[in-house]
Amino acid sequence: MGTIKDFENLEIWKMARELVNLIYSDFRDCHDYAFRDQITRAGISVMNNISEGFCRNSDAEFRQFLNISKGSSGEIKNMYYIAEDMNYLDAENSNDRRNKTQRLINSTSALMKYLKTSK
Repeated sequence: MGTIKDFENLEIWKMARELVNLIYSDFRDCHDYAFRDQITRAGISVMNNISEGFCRNSDAEFRQFLNISKGSSGEIKNMYYIAEDMNYLDAENSNDRRNKTQRLINSTSALMKYLKTSK
């Protein structure tokens, strides 16, 4: 994986970490425990798959884990629509989180494309 030596230096991991912290903050007081559990698990999945994939032996394996991470990011984006619809979060914050999540999805896709073409 080029010149980056630690997953903590990946911009997408930093973005995912910020998103997880926002998720925990946004839903700390949410009493819909099934919802809160699902969205926090999806956030954790994003970070874990980035770090686990980075620590694998090949770009192909890393891409596979990034694809899983991207799917979990889509789940988070969708759940922010649910949060808005259920009035767990206001429209402005929900939209901000969806935009952050979409930037993460786009950045993950760009890294996947780079890994596929950098042989």
